[in-house]
Parts: sequence; structure tokens; C-alpha cells
Amino acid sequence: MLVCSFAPFIKLFFVELLFTDTHTHLYSKEFENDSHQMLQRAFDNGVKRLFVPSIDSSYTSSMKALQQLYPEHIFLMMGLHPCYVKPESYEKELEWVAQELKSNTYYAVGEIGIDLYWDKSTLDIQKEAFKKQIQWAKQHKLGINIHCREAFDEVFEVLESEKSDDLFGIFHCFSGNLEQANQAIRLGMKLGIGGVVTFKNGKIDQFLHQISLKDIVLETDAPYLAPVPYRGKRNESSYIPIIAQKLAEIHQVSIAEIAEITTNNAKEIFSI
Repeated sequence: MLVCSFAPFIKLFFVELLFTDTHTHLYSKEFENDSHQMLQRAFDNGVKRLFVPSIDSSYTSSMKALQQLYPEHIFLMMGLHPCYVKPESYEKELEWVAQELKSNTYYAVGEIGIDLYWDKSTLDIQKEAFKKQIQWAKQHKLGINIHCREAFDEVFEVLESEKSDDLFGIFHCFSGNLEQANQAIRLGMKLGIGGVVTFKNGKIDQFLHQISLKDIVLETDAPYLAPVPYRGKRNESSYIPIIAQKLAEIHQVSIAEIAEITTNNAKEIFSI
């Protein structure tokens, strides 16, 4: 398999480096047959901390089970994904989020935001859910993890309305332009950079050299958006060093510097 053939290369060159994957869906069905092997590849490649976003209440038990198996490596977020904000169920789902945040340990509120790619008809309740979960994050002194798809204006509208010193987090899978990147940073967000930075048509590689490394964290969004040379295949957290290498090339620094700075940035956001 390609995964196995690449792993020794990564281990040889990056064994001393410590990376953080700030967004990985480890509970995905794509990992159900080899999750332990997949995680071991990540650990072997220096990816020692993995942050897992919530989608809706149906995933909570599997998230917790993974965290209990790997308490030193896996850390959980809680939130309602905008694609799961449905008229018939979102209020009950938000109640679940609120209760979980009160009764269990989470490291961010996410993934939350607005998605207008699949369904524009739910925009109003997506905004409502996004705003409410931002307010809960502030109450619990947590960062937020933002999902935005074809909705930059709408996401920024909500963020601007909640702008304050206690608003901070990660703009997950950032795919906007330089102006939008700077606006996100001004609003307290760090940019989540993943496999898209390796795509020929990804575009963000054209301006990331203008973004300070202190405003960037690494992520995979596994099992989605695998970096080149695995584009189109299943993504996994062991590919984080590939993303780090691309950032090192863009910023003309060592991969060790990328690992150190982005890991410290993640620690800052997740208070760990």
C-alpha cells in the first residue's frame, strides 16, 4: 500500500519532531477496519496530539471511546456541525451540546459554522446555532473550530457580531483569500491549513508566505482532503508532516520550526 511505503520515509526524517493534527475525524467509518494501525502510523510519524471535532450527538459515544483508548493523544471538541442543523432536530441537538459542555471535558466548541454548499434553506437556523455555540464557548472559556463552505460573508457577519477579547479559535480548512485570512486573524482565529495547501489549484499557497506562522495550525480533516501525493485517497493524520513540509517550503524555514510553532499555536488555542 502507498501508506506503508511512505511511512518509513516519514519516520526516518521526522522522528524527532512533534506535530499536532488540530482536526481529524477519527471516528469516521473509513477507519473502522484499521483505526489502531492508522493511529500508530500517526504516532510513529510524530503526530502526538489529535483533536477530534463533533458532528452531532450520534458520534459522541464513539468519540469518547477513542479518547479513553488513547487519553494522552486524543482530545475532543463538542459542537453541532452546520450540515446537521435541521429544522426538526437542531434544538434538541443544541441541548445535547450544552449539556455535554457542562458535564464533560472538551477542548473547543466545534465544528460549528455555516455551510451553504448543501442547503441554503437552513441559513437562518445555521446562524442561530453558530451564534449560540460561540456564546457557550465564551462561557466555558473555550476556543471555537469553524466550518465554512461557500459562506464567508455569513460566517464573518456572525463573528463580527460576537467580536470580543474572549473570542478565539481556528478557522478550519481555510480556503479563502488573503483579505479573508487577515479578517479571520483579526477576529481571533488561527488558520487551519491542511492538504489543500499541496493542491496545484488550492490557491492558498500563493499568499500563505504573507501570513505569520504564529497564525497557522496544521490539520488533516481526515479522512477527507488528503494531500498530494495521496489526493483522492483516504486521508489520515500520519500525513501531517507532508503539510508541514509544504509550509516549510512556502515560508523558507525548517520543518522543525514549522512543527514547533504550529504545535505551540495549537497548545494556545486548546489550553493544553
